Amino acid sequence: MKKIKGPAVFLAQFAGDNAPFNTLDNLCKWFANLGYKGVQLPTWDKRIIDIAKATESKNYCDEIKGIVNAYGLEITELASHLQGQLVAVNPAYNTMFDGFAPENCRNNPKKRTAWAVQQLKNCAIASKNFGLTVHGTFSGSLMWHTMYPWPQAPKDLVKMGFEELAKRWLPILNTFDENGVAVCYEIHPGEDLHDGITFERFLKATGNHKSVNILYDPSHFVLQQLDYLKYIDYYHEHIKMFHVKDAEFNTSGKSGVYGGYQDWKDRAGRFRSLGDGQIDFKSIFSKLTQYDCDVWAVLEWECCIKSPEQGAKEGAPFIQNHIIDVTEKSFDDFAGGSVDKQQLKNILGI
Repeated sequence: MKKIKGPAVFLAQFAGDNAPFNTLDNLCKWFANLGYKGVQLPTWDKRIIDIAKATESKNYCDEIKGIVNAYGLEITELASHLQGQLVAVNPAYNTMFDGFAPENCRNNPKKRTAWAVQQLKNCAIASKNFGLTVHGTFSGSLMWHTMYPWPQAPKDLVKMGFEELAKRWLPILNTFDENGVAVCYEIHPGEDLHDGITFERFLKATGNHKSVNILYDPSHFVLQQLDYLKYIDYYHEHIKMFHVKDAEFNTSGKSGVYGGYQDWKDRAGRFRSLGDGQIDFKSIFSKLTQYDCDVWAVLEWECCIKSPEQGAKEGAPFIQNHIIDVTEKSFDDFAGGSVDKQQLKNILGI
């Protein structure tokens, strides 16, 4: 069994224009002082990393690693959630998702998609330049607007949707494979890959491409009322990234999993800081360790009540206290020693 690495933190929700969150150097210093050992870098935020430079220059990657390593930290993974989202956008969401794209790609879905595909390919090369072997992203979505079966979807609509999604991702997946990097899709409502069944459908549509893997975040399963522990039993071989994020689901006579269009703090399902929600992290860490999942435990803060600063300060010891030091001995191995075949026969009476 492998020991889970950590604690680490995803910098996306903390980066800002004010110190100490305005530069990679300041962020690393702040989080290192809290006890973190790794940082996950969002590739869309140039305050943290310029992905074009990271693709073109190994020296630039070494400079970024030097900043991180100077504080005793490691780069755990690169992440491209916003770019991955733009690989597949249904026209119903064009206006809202255009904000994730550069200005010269807005109001032009084909150009936006082409930009996103190239961004993901760049992330594959950049990951290799950093010496990383896994990468986190979103799948994007062509079918989310058909998620609830009203009106009933026409025959083969979903089949065609996954075929198109796979068609868009296969050149990206091949580039990641060529660079020795696994693509880990965050299984997330709003994405076509949002549960186990949809992951299986996409994997099949890609011809079981070996680069297709999972970023496991149990908070998104709580919001869907999906069994996040059994999910590990089913898909542990594909889990290569881990976001440690808490959540809760408070049953209500007024709203359910769809949220009633309310703000986060008023929904039945909402994200919380670590330890403030309902997720059984002891069992999660046990299962991931038992199944030999080689992952970093990465804090992702998105609490609707607690400040990010408090969440970060509490997050490092929370994660550290859940990481299991793997045993190297069996408690009931009283016999031990070498194999004595005659002794075995005597025990069996043969």
